[in-house]
Amino acid sequence: MKSIIAGMIHLLVLLVVPGVAQDIRQEQVLFKKGESSTTIIGKVKGYQGVDYQLLAKAGQSMVVNFKPSNLSTYFNILSPESNDVAMFVGSTSGNHFANMLTTDGVYTIRVYLMRNAARRNETSDYTLTVSVEGKALEAIPSSVDAILPGTPFHASASINCVPFLSSELQKCEAFVIRRGFDGTGTVEIRPASGLKRSILFVAGKPISADAQDPMTFTHKGDLTIINFGKEERYEIPDALVFGG
Repeated sequence: MKSIIAGMIHLLVLLVVPGVAQDIRQEQVLFKKGESSTTIIGKVKGYQGVDYQLLAKAGQSMVVNFKPSNLSTYFNILSPESNDVAMFVGSTSGNHFANMLTTDGVYTIRVYLMRNAARRNETSDYTLTVSVEGKALEAIPSSVDAILPGTPFHASASINCVPFLSSELQKCEAFVIRRGFDGTGTVEIRPASGLKRSILFVAGKPISADAQDPMTFTHKGDLTIINFGKEERYEIPDALVFGG
């Protein structure tokens, strides 16, 4: 029962906090030619929020540092096609984010005031420093590594899993959404709940994911068993990552 309640609280943090801002404007993050970082000076008030959007690719590292004048101001990070579910929540994880990205696409850095401050129509000035560095992982062309007909996926498998907000072992559908060389690829897991998980493998080992909880893994036989926190778990077959 305690684990279920904890999971519900965690879900509320993920799903409700990103929606505190009701008036969200969008801005594109652009780097000057030859540079890989930029500093943004901004301001939010009440239920206003800002979505800073930037294009990045799997294998690159994103670093975000945030300095607000109002301590009730935070930022979240949403991965591409996240359905508004944050991969990083500043109110629980702080004002610094650094991680290798798992997939290609547009990432969103959402700045907002917490509900208590928004209700009082408080304001906050802030600086947001964003950098994206490193070389993107090269993907094998689909002409060489055939994709599943009618889909963007290179491979799929039904795997054993205990997905986010569940405590029971079940089956999840796992897909390779991009595959590179030497056991490099991004595995996307899609449980029935719809709260998908993306995991980046390099040289056959998981090195990054779009999860808040820390990742641990073991290798048994032809399976890589990945855990996030105490309950979330996925069993990834080698053949899915390497092909075959």
